[in-house]
Amino acid sequence: MKTLYVSDLDGTLLNSDSKVSNGTALMLNRVIEAGGLFSVATARTPATATGLLTDVHVSLPMLTLSGAGWWDNINRRYTHVEAIPPNVVCAVADVMERHGVNPFVYRRHGSLLHTHHHGEMSEVERRFVAERQGLPLKRFFLDEDDILHNPDEAILMFSHRGYEQLRPVVEELRRDVPCQVMFYHDIVDPDIGLLEVYAAGCTKADAVLRLAAEVGAERVVTFGDNRNDIPMLRAATHSVAMGNAFPEVKAVASEVTGTNDEDAVARWIERDFFGEQ
Repeated sequence: MKTLYVSDLDGTLLNSDSKVSNGTALMLNRVIEAGGLFSVATARTPATATGLLTDVHVSLPMLTLSGAGWWDNINRRYTHVEAIPPNVVCAVADVMERHGVNPFVYRRHGSLLHTHHHGEMSEVERRFVAERQGLPLKRFFLDEDDILHNPDEAILMFSHRGYEQLRPVVEELRRDVPCQVMFYHDIVDPDIGLLEVYAAGCTKADAVLRLAAEVGAERVVTFGDNRNDIPMLRAATHSVAMGNAFPEVKAVASEVTGTNDEDAVARWIERDFFGEQ
């Protein structure tokens, strides 16, 4: 049975140092070189995901931006984008700004992401920007007067600040605006929330199932640790939660494996794949 393996990155494939270990890279490459189908589904953009996966020979599209942007790392280009309609971009920004939140708007500009922002940033957002300045696939445009009207496709609207501050924003967006809202705790500091807004209906789960259909996979196995992975785990033929996953993630998974510091994803895939040969 042809199987597609799809893993989340942070807290799942990446260890506690936010790296792919040498052991994980070796095991995954053995599977890929033997014909195994492996990809990742992550909220990260290609700007950071590609650097983290340098040692893993991923040939399938990477499902970045929670599935809103499919990245072909061989040809260094987006193959599929789910754009947020311009009227929805304005509606989301209006809700955020009423709650004192100034969003980042991510737009595709060819093979680059242009990230636009205006107004005050939280301390965690300032660190977020500083850590990503100079990345080859992303450009920041800060303190712009108009971040809403731009010919480039908007893929993501994002905020990274106190979880409780973002909660009412999430409630209003889910009630009043036709969009896909992902809201979850930062895995390092649970008091910090990450709010991601995509086009309506755009999820990791949808992207995984679409990729499975494109490659002709009859079985889909997914791996995750955080709440935003739950739809992807539920959509799979077989789902695996990490030992370090949130309790509600473990509750929906088919099984629980080791932690992200134990090469658990790669060990599971290698054992499963070569056991099928």
